[in-house]
Order: sequence, then C-alpha cells, then structure tokens
Amino acid sequence: MGRDIQAIKISGEDRAKYRDKVRRSLEVFARMLQERLFEANPSQVGVEIELNLVDSRGAPSMCNAPVLDAIADPAWATELGQFNLEINVPPRRLDGDAVADLEAEVRASLNTADEKARGTGSRLVMIGILPTLGEQDMHEETLSANERYRVLNEQIFAARGENMRIEIEGAERLLTQADSITPEAACTSVQLHLQVSPDAFARYWNAAQAIAAVQVALAANSPFLFGRQLWHETRITLFEQATDTRPDELKQQGVRPRVWFGERWITSVFDLFEENIRYFPALLPICEDEDPLAELDRGASPQLAEMSLHNGTIYRWNRPVYAVVDGKPHLRVENRVLPAGPSVADVTANAAFYYGLVRALVEADRPIWTQMSFATAAENLHEAARYGMDAQLYWPGLGQAPVAELAGAAVEEAVVVRAAMRQQRRHARDQPRLDRAAPKGEARCDAAHRGLF
Repeated sequence: MGRDIQAIKISGEDRAKYRDKVRRSLEVFARMLQERLFEANPSQVGVEIELNLVDSRGAPSMCNAPVLDAIADPAWATELGQFNLEINVPPRRLDGDAVADLEAEVRASLNTADEKARGTGSRLVMIGILPTLGEQDMHEETLSANERYRVLNEQIFAARGENMRIEIEGAERLLTQADSITPEAACTSVQLHLQVSPDAFARYWNAAQAIAAVQVALAANSPFLFGRQLWHETRITLFEQATDTRPDELKQQGVRPRVWFGERWITSVFDLFEENIRYFPALLPICEDEDPLAELDRGASPQLAEMSLHNGTIYRWNRPVYAVVDGKPHLRVENRVLPAGPSVADVTANAAFYYGLVRALVEADRPIWTQMSFATAAENLHEAARYGMDAQLYWPGLGQAPVAELAGAAVEEAVVVRAAMRQQRRHARDQPRLDRAAPKGEARCDAAHRGLF
C-alpha cells in the first residue's frame, strides 16, 4: 500500500548512511535465509486494485481525499494521483472457496465504495488507463496530498535533471513532455501477491516472468492515452517512461531503468535484493532506528525497513517482497503486469489464471525457463503490450505463434486456463466459479480467431 513519510531534505551524509544500512540489512537477510527463519509452507495470496475516480461526465475527478473520507475503510488508500484510489483485499489461503470468496468480497467492497463515492459526486472506474484523461490533467498539482508522492517526485526529477519525454508509437503517435511523475498516475493496475517459501521463490519468480506476456496479451484494456490510440496495453510503456530517472546519456551508457523486467533467470530471492543495491541509487534514503543485526541476535524478526523501502522504489514487473506479519517473516512474489478491471469478473479470472498457471509451471517436470532465454521473455512482454491478442509470442515447442494459437496449443501442456486452474481446485463449491473464470481466457482466444477482438 506504500509507506508514508514526512517532508525531508536529503544530504550526502544521509545517502551514505542509508547505503550502509541497506547493505547491513542485506547481510542480515542472507543470514535469515541461511538459518531458515521464514515460513516454510506458506499458501496465502493477496490482491491490490488501483482505481480511477470520474465525475458525472466521465472526466477524471480530483477528489480522492473526500471520497476516502466517505468510504471510511482502512482497506482503502490514496494512490499517486488525486483521481486514484487503491483497495488492499485481505490475504487468504489459496484453497477451499478462495476464488468464490475473492470475487464476492471484491464485488461487495467496490459496490459499497462506489455508492459512498457517489455521495461526493464521483464514481469508481476500473481500467488500465482512463481514456478521458487529458494532458492538461498531468501536472504536479494533481498529485495526492500524501507527502511521500511529493518527495518521490522531487527525487526522481533531481536524479533525471530534466523533463520527462514520453514518446509512444502505435496506431497513432504520442510525443509529449512532463515536468512531474503525474503521468504514472494514469497507470492503474492489479497487483497479485503470492506468498512462497525461500526455497521455492526462484521457481515462482521465473515462472511469473515467463508468463507475463501471456497475461498482458489476454488482459490488455488500455489502448487510449490523451485522446490517441496507441498500444493495446499502453500502460506498460507509459509506466516505463513516466518513472525513468535516466537522461538520454545514461540510457546510452546502459544504466538500468527503475521500471525493470530484469536481465536473467534467478536461483534465489537474494539475487533480486542484491541487484537492487548493486544497480540502483537510493531515491528515498530514510533510515529507521532499528539495528537489524541486534534484532536478529535477540531472536526477533527485523523489519529491514531500509532494504524494503529501497525495493519499493524499483518497479520490477514481478517484484520480491519481504514482510513481517505477527512477528514472522515471509516472502512474496508481487505480480504487477495486469491492468485494473475492466470488471470484477475479469479481475477474478485474471487472478485465477495467474495463480493456477504459475503453480502449474513451477510443478512441471521441465521448467519453462530452461527452454527459453530471458531476453525472449522480455521481448514477449513488449510484443504483447503493443499488439495484445494480435501479438506473435515465442513459446517453447511452438516457436513464434499468435497468442490465441499459443494458448490453445499449450492447454495440453497445463499452460493455460483450465489445466492451470485444476491445480488450485480444492473444494466442490468453487467449481462453478472456476468454470465461469476459466472460459474468459479461452473465449478471448477463440474470439481472436474469429476477428472479434
């Protein structure tokens, strides 16, 4: 949900102190992995959904503060733009009635929140990019009042040293500049959290990376930005550009972007946190009082606040998450590639597809990531974002294939919806919900063949 911070002035001494604290936190994290201090058999999942606010004309409504006051529910929070909100759906075990309960809870929460938002003159809308957004809405005054957004904006532009250039070539062309990170607020997504053990983390992260393109192709719903038709899922390239701290010279030198797919398959969760420290300077060098080593030595679970905050300013499409809940540390894969909405049924189907498919690939005899290069997985993502169901993606055993053909052929290998979700089937009552969710992915493939998309 993000961490609140106060207005700060950052000195060189602050940065040096923070870098040292992050490195010590990483050493403590490595020891915790070695001593097996994490939950061994987790099975919880969680969902975050970002939404837009619109007025009676469908235009963005810059009213998230009064809407939050009206909703009055701690599960709801601000997001970057004043026209954004986010709901954090409580975590649950991935068994029994999980899919049915998720759909029912999300639907009830959104309906209640929308009813209360109407009392303030706003409505809730779920979509990856609100098509009524205009360039005139993208300025610093549009940022939410939370101070962390102001500080983040200042630090990104201090690192960059110049305005953002946003250039997207699609069905039409967009070329514009921004003097704040507000265009990032146009990107609203669903984040799927999957709690896994340290031993299984690398397999789950690799599997999530391998299927990111298929997720985006099937779920794409964001073709419009500032009145132009661009990519099928324009949100992917917009997010990459709207948070880029690199001027052109650093791009030419090969400096890595903060919105990052990555560059290799991993063997441990440690690889990702170590890359964070090795490649990325701090954006928010804020230190807490905790001594992580002292906490660990006295038998407590350290928060590793500096390592986690730094990780939160590196926007991987599949991000590692370290957290401590009820005194026990755990790890999660946070899947961030999906657009929000456009309906509760879509959110539920996309979640069931992801959770089932990633598990099917993790349990496969021959891991999919041993059959394709990492660079190919990254290329697949951008191909899927640009062309949606018309994309040609590489998949082992098929070569380059249309998304619909890839998905249809891969059913026999437990790679798409029905075979994947059978991995999660634990209770008879979930059968109708799963049967409703499963055909959505298959129907999109079939419709693409018939030219309906």
